[in-house]
Amino acid sequence: MKLLLSEEGVFPVTRNDKGELLKNLPNTGMSVSGTVQGEGRLTGTPSLFIRLAGCNLRCIWNKGNGEYSICDTPHSVFGKVNSKPFSVDSIISVIRNNIGNIRHIVITGGEPVLQAKQLTLLCRRIKENFDVHLTLETNGTIFDDDLSGFIDLFSISPKLSATNPDREKLRKFGLTETDVHRNHNSRRINLSSLQSYIDFAGMNGKSFQLKFVVTELQDVDEIRTDILNKLTGWTRDDIFIMPLGATKEELRQFTPVALEMAIANGWRFSPRMHIDLFNENTGV
Repeated sequence: MKLLLSEEGVFPVTRNDKGELLKNLPNTGMSVSGTVQGEGRLTGTPSLFIRLAGCNLRCIWNKGNGEYSICDTPHSVFGKVNSKPFSVDSIISVIRNNIGNIRHIVITGGEPVLQAKQLTLLCRRIKENFDVHLTLETNGTIFDDDLSGFIDLFSISPKLSATNPDREKLRKFGLTETDVHRNHNSRRINLSSLQSYIDFAGMNGKSFQLKFVVTELQDVDEIRTDILNKLTGWTRDDIFIMPLGATKEELRQFTPVALEMAIANGWRFSPRMHIDLFNENTGV
């Protein structure tokens, strides 16, 4: 049973699945494996990441000035571009040869839960072999009970209407409209799935965070009315507001908006530490 991983695979690492040193340093520029979690509740925590390929959404943000920003990991969203199948055994070997003193592994994407069956097996094997905390980064549109049993923190990022990939946006990026683009708006919020994550966390001693990427103060109305007011079991401490920011320029533009929104509502502000530390590099 194999998982389709993006071009980064398990990252950042210095050794392959055979324990051999890689020829080049990881994109962090450091001679050690690992990086830090750059967002949310565990910002600054030493971590290894596993990036799965493929997503059921196609986010393109309005920047509020007539410009647009495409998903910051497009290579993982489109699934088969520079992606590669990995066996669970191979992934476990890469982790073993790079884990060192790291005790936190982040499963990210794309949308990892699209590969729930294979991912459940991987997470089971990770828990059997390593004393680690597992974070699942997900858009929250799909819930899987079996997979959730192995996750310690559900990092859920519901997508606001500003992400809709309308035809003007597609033309801007030279993209051809597909069924995934056409279905984006109808599937970007799944209240039943979001509630399942919150309920599962509460009943099983897990943690969760709802992390919203914002570009303007008016986004708060959508966050409250369309999402939070329709969910139960959350507290202000579970809500994270994060600026749009695939580049330092975007972070400078949208950080004041996110910061003001978080403070005004008693929610938490999340940085995008990787942009500050590593600019726009991938695999960091």
